[in-house]
Formats: sequence, structure tokens, C-alpha cells
Amino acid sequence: MKVLVIGGGAREHALCRSLSLDSDVTALHCAPGNAGIAEVAELHPVDALDGAAVAELAVSLQAELVVVGPEAPLVAGVADAVRARGIPVFGPSAEAAQLEGSKAFAKDVMAAAGVPTARSYVCTTPAEIDEALDAFGAPYVVKDDGLAAGKGVVVTDDVETARAHALACDRVVIEEFLDGPEVSLFAITDGETVVPLQPAQDFKRALDGDAGPNTGGMGAYSPLPWADPKLVDEVMQSVLQPTVDELRRRGTPFSGLLYAGLAITSRGVRVIEFNARFGDPETQVVLARLKTPLAGLLMASATGNLAALPPLRWSDGAAVTVVIASHNYPDAPRTGDPITGLDAVAGQDAPEAYVLHAGTRNDADGRVLSAGGRVLSVTATGSDLAIARERAYTAVGRISLEGSHHRTDIAAKAAADAKAAEQAG
Repeated sequence: MKVLVIGGGAREHALCRSLSLDSDVTALHCAPGNAGIAEVAELHPVDALDGAAVAELAVSLQAELVVVGPEAPLVAGVADAVRARGIPVFGPSAEAAQLEGSKAFAKDVMAAAGVPTARSYVCTTPAEIDEALDAFGAPYVVKDDGLAAGKGVVVTDDVETARAHALACDRVVIEEFLDGPEVSLFAITDGETVVPLQPAQDFKRALDGDAGPNTGGMGAYSPLPWADPKLVDEVMQSVLQPTVDELRRRGTPFSGLLYAGLAITSRGVRVIEFNARFGDPETQVVLARLKTPLAGLLMASATGNLAALPPLRWSDGAAVTVVIASHNYPDAPRTGDPITGLDAVAGQDAPEAYVLHAGTRNDADGRVLSAGGRVLSVTATGSDLAIARERAYTAVGRISLEGSHHRTDIAAKAAADAKAAEQAG
């Protein structure tokens, strides 16, 4: 099948990498892509937010499946525009994508579906903001109602910081703080059937020890050896299936990737947020472990045939990804710096370790330059987390990008705890 992927980040590189290894994929295209994606797919310039342009490109390429990666095109209705031309699309309609596009909408859906989540207030005035902050107390959790590229959430003990963030937004959701570890769980759905993927954990803060500002994600790992084996089944029954059923009941069926960001609290599982697409960097580690061919899975979602698929197959091992970010990320990142050492990873660490490009471009001489805040996702697999982690950081050490930074503790605690449990057992 001919597949067109829309987007240009590490998530799309991970998708393209998996699709390029799929024998069912006869032609792979990506728009606009990046320097790394160019190695596995043919790139095309396009405004990813322009539904008509994306649909026209899909028609001209005779694409049989279009995969919309980022959230902004989904909220802008790009999937609708492509579907209107008769081409199967992996990704929800603009209406259903409001599950991510508006946190207030998501809270309304969860309330109707009986999905466990944090108590919250939707605020539009300074008086409402003050009332909500006072009601919950510290730590304060303030979320921009709209899309904010993973950086619209402030969690702080300082009420003035919380209030300043709230006042800077047109509409905010202020909610109670959820204690406990966080888990990311993806599910593929066609609007009725829901197929969960394997859980992962990402690291949102910029610095080691979960210090520093929130980012789009500085690393991730999968599986989660500390998680309850029944977690996926529980989330399916209490969160994912009820949400999909509620959206279908409303006449806005959700087809594509439903992401549940979860907190495993002292009172049970609670939903932190929903996303309407694969999350970055969790996608990098989840797809690294998926053995079922990806194209058929995405096509089954796009065409309403998920119920006919056999159970998904997964590797027994682990995967770790470490994000290399540019100087000054997540504030005003510096771009245009040359990246070296990519060939060394490909030559010495592959296939267990590889580099997925996030914010990169080629210059006129073919050099790879930084072109964003999160620049690379260095991903590695292994028989357990400790081995995958060691391979990932060995590969990171081969790469040079002036002024860049990365966390050194991705999956460290989980790997150490798993090793200790193994020795004790």
C-alpha cells in the first residue's frame, strides 16, 4: 500500500521507520518530513495545517492511507479534508480531536462517560481563577485550555506563578493535583473497537531529577516493570472504551490514536489528559517494541476493521529513548548548529540503537543541522531496561551538537528497581 505521513518530528520519524520495515508498504511518503525521515521516505513540501493542500497531495500520490501525526493538523480538520476525497485516514475528525484541542471539552466527555479524573474548574475571568486556586491550594495545576505543544501546563507551589500563567491564557482549566507516578497508554480505535498498546512513561521536566521547566518530553521507556499487570485491562474498562463509546453516542466518533495520560494515585487510576495522536517521545519506545506490522493496524483503524485483527504481538525486551535538545530549550532554542556523529551510531550501534530526528534539516551541502528545540530522539532496545538504557546513552555519547543538553536519568530508577527485584527473586 502507498502511505503518506503528515508531520516532521521524531514521532513521524518513528512512524515512518516502522512503516518502512513493513512489507505491505510499497511506497512511503512524508510531508514535510525532516532530514532523518528523508532516509526512509520521499519528502514533499506542504503546509500541514492546510487540509485542501494535504488532500491534493494525497490524491496526486495515489495514497491509499494517510497518517496524520501532529495534533494541530487534526484540530484544524486535515483528516476531514482527506476523507472527503475518499482516502482512508488514520486520525480523528476535527470535532473528535477536540478531546485534545479543548481540555474543557475533554472534562465534559469524561464526566458524561464516568471516567475518573481530577476535579477541576474552567476559568475565563480573574475572579474565577482566584476562586479555583483558593479552592484547591498547592500544588497548583493550571492548564491552558487549547493546544500548547506540551508546554501549556504549570504545576507549582507558588500561587503567583500559577495565577500569572492562568491570566496569560484566554481560558484555563485549574484542577486538583494528582499524586503518584504517571503512565502513558496509547490505544488504536476505529470508533467502536479499542486496541490498547503497551504502556510507557515519559519525562516531562527538562533536567535530571524532574527539575526545571515542563517540556514536550525529554525521554521515555517501555515496558513499566513496576506497573500492575492488570493496569491495561483496568484502563480499557474504566477509561478508553467508555470515552470512545461516549464520543460515538454524541455523533462524533473518534477514529485514530487515543492517548490517555494517567496518574496512578493513592485513590486509583485518574486521567490527567487525553491526546488525539501518538505522543512524543513515548511513540519512539512503544513502536520499537511492536512486532505486529504497523500499516495493517493503522489501515484497520481507518477503515473500521479493528475487530477482525488478531491480537498484537510485542517483543519481550525493553526500549529507551533519550531526547537531545538544543541550547536554551524549552525557552527560545538556538537552531542552525551542525550535528555530527550520526554515522557513528548507524555504524556501531545499529540495529539495537538508532537515531530518530525531531528538529533537523539539511543545508545546501547536505549537512544535518538543528532546526528545533527537541532535535533528536536516540532510541535503543535490549533484553531489559538496563541494557536498553546503556545502549541508548552509548549512542548519545557518539553525537555532538554544540550547546545541546539531555537528561542522564531516563529510566534509571525503573532499571535499577527491576534489577534489584530480579536479584531478590
